[in-house]
Amino acid sequence: MIPEDLRYTDAHEWVRVTADDVVRVGITDYAQRQLGDVVFVELPEVGQRIVVGVAVGEVESTKSVSELFAPLSGEVVAANEALADQPELVNAEPYGVGWMFELRLDEPVEQSLEGLLDASGYRSLTDQS
Repeated sequence: MIPEDLRYTDAHEWVRVTADDVVRVGITDYAQRQLGDVVFVELPEVGQRIVVGVAVGEVESTKSVSELFAPLSGEVVAANEALADQPELVNAEPYGVGWMFELRLDEPVEQSLEGLLDASGYRSLTDQS
């Protein structure tokens, strides 16, 4: 399942616009299935400035540890604290309650999203038709 209203990175993060200059970030269903059962999530801290492409956290599963990369640049304005006690939410609802963090963008939304994949592009990347 690849929601049409999101944008995606080739590192399997998704981005949803939640306000004029704020986006919510998580990992895709494809990514969580590749990881297996998520047992720990390390997220960036609220107030932290992050730069696109830089590792900002980790997702640990029973199979491996995967870095979480910043899909865009800006300031972290929220982190999903529920994941500290319930990391399995990433598996249960990667596009819902399993979100990772929210980011206030440095650039306008339209400009920021230009470099990301749409649903069709992400489908092609992951060979999901």
